[in-house]
Amino acid sequence: MVTNVSGDVLLISRPDNGSWALPGRAIDLGESIPASAIRETLEETGVSCEITGFVGTYSDPKHVILYTRDGKVRQEFSIVLTARAINGEPTPSQESREVRWVPRGEAARYRMDRSMRLRIEPLPQRGRTVHRLKYKATTPTPSANVKQASSDTESGLHRHKRPGQRLSRSNG
Repeated sequence: MVTNVSGDVLLISRPDNGSWALPGRAIDLGESIPASAIRETLEETGVSCEITGFVGTYSDPKHVILYTRDGKVRQEFSIVLTARAINGEPTPSQESREVRWVPRGEAARYRMDRSMRLRIEPLPQRGRTVHRLKYKATTPTPSANVKQASSDTESGLHRHKRPGQRLSRSNG
């Protein structure tokens, strides 16, 4: 979660669905978590940052990802760090449709996935760590979530694809 000197939060509009999100995606092999966060922020937003802290880890058994290349369904988890912008201007990239600084009190007005909203609402205040782990310990059945979903948005299902690959929906 990158902030500027005014306390605004850096958000991106995702190119795949237009939802707003914090910058960041995946860690590369051999890369540290802080280095990954700095790299992903710069690639997606044009803003260089410095890691300043740790907010928490997030996982939602109802948020699953279907990888179309191998048909596997996985549950994601996220590690949220705090960071401060050190230079650069918000600039869209192939990984972001739009990039902007959003005042902390206005983040709730932006359309975003339920799982992303859990990471930034309420926005952590400086020096305060937030941990959200609200679910019962049960045996997950991600395939049921995939089959019963009427839309990718409702289930929190994201389909990861190779560049140029078309996505298709199966009926069962």
